[in-house]
Amino acid sequence: PAFTWEVRANDRNYHVQFKKKFAFCLTKKKYAGNAIKTAKYNIFTFLPLNLYEQFHRMANVYFVFVILLQTFPEISTLPWYTLLFPLSCLLTIRGLRDLIDDVGRHQSDRNINSRPCEILSGKSFRWQKWRDICVGDIVRLHKESFVPADMLLLCSSEPSSLCYVETADIDGETNLKFRQALLVTHQELVSEESLATFDGEVTCEEPNSRMHSFTGTLEWRGETYSLDSERILLRGCKLRNTDVCYGLVIYAGFDSKIMRNCGKIKRKKTKLDRMMDRLVIIIFLVLLVTSLCLAIASGFWARMFQEKHSYLSALYKNTTPAQQAFFNFWGFTILLSIIIPMSMYITFEFIYLVNSFFINWDLEMYYAVKDIPAKARSTSLNDQLGQIEYIFSDKTGTLTQNMMSFKKCCINGTIYGTGPGHENKQPSGSGLTWSHHGEKKLDFCDATLLEAAWRDSDPVLREFLRLLALCHTVMVEEKGDQLVYQAASPDEEALVLAARNLGYVFLARTRDTITISELGEKRTYKVLAMLDFNSDRKRMSVLVRDPQGTIRLYTKGADTVILERLQRRGPNETFTEMALERFAEETLRTLCLASKEVSEVEYSKWSRRHREASILLQDRTRELDKLYEEMEQNLQLLGATAIEDKLQDGVPETIQLLKLGNIKVWVLTGDKQETAMNIGYACKLLTDDMEILEEKEISSAPTIPSSHSEILEAYWVSNNNLSGSEEVLCSSRLSQPCPEASCHKKRAVIVSGDFLDKILHVGEVLKEKKGWLWRRLACCRAMGPQEPGSLVEKAFVDLATSCQAVICCRVTPKQKALIVQLVKKHKKAITLAIGDGANDVNMIKTADIGVGISGLEGMQAVQCSDYALAQFSYLQRLLLVHGRWAYLRICKFLRYFFYKTFAGLMAQVWFAFHSGFTAQPLYEGWFLALYNIFYTSYPVLSMGLLEQDVSAKKSLEFPELYVIGQQDELFNYRVFGITLLHGVSTSLASFYIALWAFEDGIGSKVVGDYESFAVTVATSALLSVLVEIILDTKFWTVLSFLMVTASLLLFCLFSFLTQSIDAFRIAPAVFRFPEASRNALTDPYILLVVLLSLVVNTVPSLTVRLYRTITGKNTIQQNIRLKARQEPEPSVELRAHVPHGSFHRRSSYAFSHQEGYAGLITRGDSLRTGDTRRAT
Repeated sequence: PAFTWEVRANDRNYHVQFKKKFAFCLTKKKYAGNAIKTAKYNIFTFLPLNLYEQFHRMANVYFVFVILLQTFPEISTLPWYTLLFPLSCLLTIRGLRDLIDDVGRHQSDRNINSRPCEILSGKSFRWQKWRDICVGDIVRLHKESFVPADMLLLCSSEPSSLCYVETADIDGETNLKFRQALLVTHQELVSEESLATFDGEVTCEEPNSRMHSFTGTLEWRGETYSLDSERILLRGCKLRNTDVCYGLVIYAGFDSKIMRNCGKIKRKKTKLDRMMDRLVIIIFLVLLVTSLCLAIASGFWARMFQEKHSYLSALYKNTTPAQQAFFNFWGFTILLSIIIPMSMYITFEFIYLVNSFFINWDLEMYYAVKDIPAKARSTSLNDQLGQIEYIFSDKTGTLTQNMMSFKKCCINGTIYGTGPGHENKQPSGSGLTWSHHGEKKLDFCDATLLEAAWRDSDPVLREFLRLLALCHTVMVEEKGDQLVYQAASPDEEALVLAARNLGYVFLARTRDTITISELGEKRTYKVLAMLDFNSDRKRMSVLVRDPQGTIRLYTKGADTVILERLQRRGPNETFTEMALERFAEETLRTLCLASKEVSEVEYSKWSRRHREASILLQDRTRELDKLYEEMEQNLQLLGATAIEDKLQDGVPETIQLLKLGNIKVWVLTGDKQETAMNIGYACKLLTDDMEILEEKEISSAPTIPSSHSEILEAYWVSNNNLSGSEEVLCSSRLSQPCPEASCHKKRAVIVSGDFLDKILHVGEVLKEKKGWLWRRLACCRAMGPQEPGSLVEKAFVDLATSCQAVICCRVTPKQKALIVQLVKKHKKAITLAIGDGANDVNMIKTADIGVGISGLEGMQAVQCSDYALAQFSYLQRLLLVHGRWAYLRICKFLRYFFYKTFAGLMAQVWFAFHSGFTAQPLYEGWFLALYNIFYTSYPVLSMGLLEQDVSAKKSLEFPELYVIGQQDELFNYRVFGITLLHGVSTSLASFYIALWAFEDGIGSKVVGDYESFAVTVATSALLSVLVEIILDTKFWTVLSFLMVTASLLLFCLFSFLTQSIDAFRIAPAVFRFPEASRNALTDPYILLVVLLSLVVNTVPSLTVRLYRTITGKNTIQQNIRLKARQEPEPSVELRAHVPHGSFHRRSSYAFSHQEGYAGLITRGDSLRTGDTRRAT
């Protein structure tokens, strides 16, 4: 990266002078202010921007075109304002919805920008707002406050200028992380005066989205000091256990790393929405072609008519056949324009809105504990909830509660904590005196273990509990009479709390002592050395001298590393291995505990070498590791602990159900690999019969031919930039399906952020190069050989999507979004992202549907989400019930709206063949106006609101039903084609049966006129449409009956009102069909014609349904019902058989500790001088 970002402390004028180009010749400040703006609109841009977005919908463009045509009186059939009013209503409804969303975003921005902070102004600190902060300012932060910008830590009130931060809002982790200032700034910047005169200059990389890395230098007083991420406080962190700290602002506002990871707000359109846009274009083109054909025919007919009837030439004096054809073309266009009715779009919005209310009102998704209901924050994506193929989930706070609890342990061949859920009281009369230190209720409470601890007769148990109280890096603080522990990881805290509750209380620590209370007796141990944890060693040890003067080593770590360092393997060790296997089966996180006595001679030799190694300048870490290895040999096993990383309620069952519904779940987390894998097993995402592909197995070119080797070869060929011909070869290999044998083998992929960086890097370079022009060229060349970047991406996506589970660990927020983008791009799949922290915001915005968990980590995720839930488990109901129903309802609604429109209005076309191809309407104007609004829309509306094929209970019992939505079965081009043909056939039957009846016979009354004919065709079409909807409604309610009845009653009522003699007398030009319906529909002959039309239109539908039932062409639902009758459904809670020794393949060890804490303690950096009581 280019080190061109220069920050001068206390020098605002220096930064103001720099500008950078951002569009054409326009420039803006290089150094951004700290105010953020996540809203899309302001007062001036709302109207133009919102209208611009709305007219991306083809239907709106189409309606404007029709309104413009209606303004020409020569071709107009309706006044133009009658169409403008409903369009304005539609645009207003959608505009208001967007406005309300944006007002919420403005409110949120205002709250964040107005947070108070102290900024150094002149020689003293003044309280100002976050938005007033500029790059180069020095800011004072207090305990429990949020960091307002990315800052270089200058000094703090803690020893050695340490600073403890919690990054829950960034990566969801609640354990503390430490940051430390440079020694020079810690020593020199001791007062406000020294801070005011500080004029250091930081040179570092330009603003970027890499959360875990920072490289730069500080130049001050002629010296240069190197800076890394350990010196930086990121925006969004919370200051903990540190009273005051001072920082120099490096990146502000949108330049800060968290904002760089946030992504833009994207307007989300559903798959059906996009399809509707294409359908509108298709229908419009068909309409134009039809109008053109009819207009040409009208021209020929006019010429022929004029030649044949020359005595009428006076009528055609001012017009030619060509002119007639021209006017007729526009006349037909307007007449047929109602085939895409505006009422459909207004009803559409209403259905979406009501279905959103159903989600909000669902008591099954209401979390009573915290009084949080489910909330549909977006109302236009409901149907897409029924089409999800991939779910991308955060881990911490989404799948887990981020709470560790000590569940079981195995000590000296005995397993404790076997009775789940028993709340055992302390043994009466035991006189335990340490309980006043506790402030947390303990999940683990085994009476036998408590009694054994109190009896103090088992030396192994004593050592076991002593180890828990001594071997850790926890800090302790006394608040009143309460001890408050601050741990580097939640599992450390769980172990120390367990020891405390069993009588071994950690009280205080200094640089070289630890004080604990053992069953009420205070003992101080001298700490001789701390052998720090790291991810390669997978263990930590502490070397102590007890009050009697004996030196002991206490070690805890992964079973795989501890068991191979034992002195002997006896029956106890074998039993402990079996216990570990059992704990692993229950997906508990295990640690092995061991100790040994060290002789004075051995210690003095080791200590001398340890001192020498710790002052080495080269290979210090390697030499220390060697020494640690020597000391940690010939250990005696004390036992094992099992900690539960508490999952949220119902997570395993939900993931199991989603899998059965053909939905793949990917976990994207910022956590370590071991922790992520453990949760994978705990929530049944990973099972023991899966082949697990880790990074090293993916990125080393495989020698054994396996099903993924083709993909990986492609990855290697493209990575090494081989010739184009080989790339083409690779892409053809990629497209081959995997061999049958290996397709059936279950696989999971586990990769880290670094590995993804390598894969995504090539694609990123292409995107950043030369802006839009380069991307446009890349699109044009996409038909040629594939770019190396996209080939690598495709190879990875093909491999990952062929697996049953994917876990990505140590990923940044931006990488989360890029993974979602990759799957959308290469698989064209509908994706859903679910998370609860600010680190999930980008992923939530990028996915087709974003779900925010209203959890512990603030509300950033919820504010950017489309749907808000309180628990991950509610996802099953949101997708399998509400999503599937919404998809079914919208699809049926569209199908029947199109059907009724074609069935009713295509008769206009057939009538043209018998009316000299003039654009004379067949129906009465009022029938045309009211057909889509009153006569047929209510039954279709009730179907769109309430239709269900199976109940909610059955939807969850048979998640396989969900596949219908993923495969777009209910509404696609084929279904639309069939609907079109069905509608056309209904209109043909209605029109030609009536025409045939009127041609050669007249009933008992005189009803051979055009008006009676129009009424007959209209009634036949209307009744046929209503019967078809009645036949296809699966779920009948009172509302469904009312809607059908209301349609018929409204038809009768409006026919009576618009065709009354009185109305005709008042306005004969408007009410042109006096008494037409009464004349026609009181004639038995006409009624028989209507009945015949109805029978002819209904019989084919009934025949198709009967044929399907007889030949066994059942629907998926019927197949599933059949399956349910034949075999009992296995319960959702599945447990795979664990083959013996399988836990060696995956030790369930996962210690979420951070390296470096032991060093802080032994150096005394983290401890206040002269204060043995507390250390923060």
